[in-house]
Amino acid sequence: MADPIISVRDLSIRYRTRDSMTYAVDGVSFDLERGKVLTLVGESGCGKSTAGMAIMRLLPQEADVLSGSVTFDGTDLLALDERSLRQVRGRRIAMIFQDPIAGLNPVLDIGTQVGELLVSHLGIGKKEAKARAVDVLREVGLPEPGRVARSYPFQLSGGMCQRVMIGIATALDPEVIIADEPTSALDVTVQAQILHQLDELRKRKGTAVLLITHDFGVVAQMADDVAVMYAGRVAESGGVRDMLKAPLHPYTHALLASLPRVDGKHGHLAQIPGHPPEMTERAERCPFIPRCGKVMNVCRNTEPPELMQPESATHRVACYNPIWREPTAK
Repeated sequence: MADPIISVRDLSIRYRTRDSMTYAVDGVSFDLERGKVLTLVGESGCGKSTAGMAIMRLLPQEADVLSGSVTFDGTDLLALDERSLRQVRGRRIAMIFQDPIAGLNPVLDIGTQVGELLVSHLGIGKKEAKARAVDVLREVGLPEPGRVARSYPFQLSGGMCQRVMIGIATALDPEVIIADEPTSALDVTVQAQILHQLDELRKRKGTAVLLITHDFGVVAQMADDVAVMYAGRVAESGGVRDMLKAPLHPYTHALLASLPRVDGKHGHLAQIPGHPPEMTERAERCPFIPRCGKVMNVCRNTEPPELMQPESATHRVACYNPIWREPTAK
């Protein structure tokens, strides 16, 4: 693997509530390469969004970072002071949020909102910034960008608002974009357009993308690498082809088996029995045990080791009893 632009190591985060703790992220590690797309995928509540927010240092006050580092271009973002962090956030690392309409200020027109970013980071005047804002909106494929710049968020569709958010995120040519479920609130046609827009920007500008999703269709379309999360941990990681063709972790295998197929070969959809854990305590063993069909006695005693697929230099799984494929004949 080439030197990653972002390297997350042993990241653990908990949320404090009045009555309990929730360990949302527990010892998570992954790398994002320059110009590549890494997807964090898993069920709702698995910790993937929390991991993304931690990179940007946008966690709420009730969140505590218990351990770990987030290294960006040689600097640990978790150790930066606020002034230094502002030079990174927005300019070198940008974020696209799940709800595009909620991410925009309802009382400011779109041109002003895009222009504020340019004024803040480039030090240009408001008049020049508004003119550049129209160019930003045109670049993300919005029709009549001048009209859009004069519009308010409530006057635009969800897909148009998401294009505005992409424009804001990419206006300063950041090196990394973190996209948290950027298409979940959009219909299928608009979703395809937004993903295509992101992919075109990545190819044209060489931006690395951390894409957070629960949709394996998005993974198949966009990802170079995948990290599957379960109960705050990375269960399996590797290249997208390896993961989709030959998943190793029983959880990943069960997720893929539960997806509908257009050829209808597998009849009824498989279900994953049980429910994800509450995560009110840090797990001392594999959290998937109550739902796993391949559990062994050793799984109940200690945390699983990280194993590597013999035929791959990057495909890793945290499991005592993975689903190994047969070696390829030479």
